[in-house]
Amino acid sequence: QVQLVESGGGLVQPGESLRLSCAASISNFRTSNVGWYRQAPGKQREVVATLTAAGLTNYSDSVKGRFTISRDNAKSTVFLRMNSLKPEDTAVYYCSVWRTPFSFWGQGTQVTVSS
Repeated sequence: QVQLVESGGGLVQPGESLRLSCAASISNFRTSNVGWYRQAPGKQREVVATLTAAGLTNYSDSVKGRFTISRDNAKSTVFLRMNSLKPEDTAVYYCSVWRTPFSFWGQGTQVTVSS
């Protein structure tokens, strides 16, 4: 059974940083694509950052230059480093791992940015 377990969320002040982690119990993690998504109250889930198995990254315009996605294939873990956090970054953050035709999601971790 595939499991994705996120951690690292919390309450921070504007301008501070957080690092989210997502540990995946999945075979062939190295050949899977990974990504982080978020959903704020009353809004649809949106993509934050993706990282392909080949190492290509993509970021939403709202986080470009502030967030960095990375992976440790040896530990089957995905990271999201978030710097210069803003109140509008407040959301539940979800990690996803996919390899066509399968995709898997974590349970989410809350990030709240507030003074």
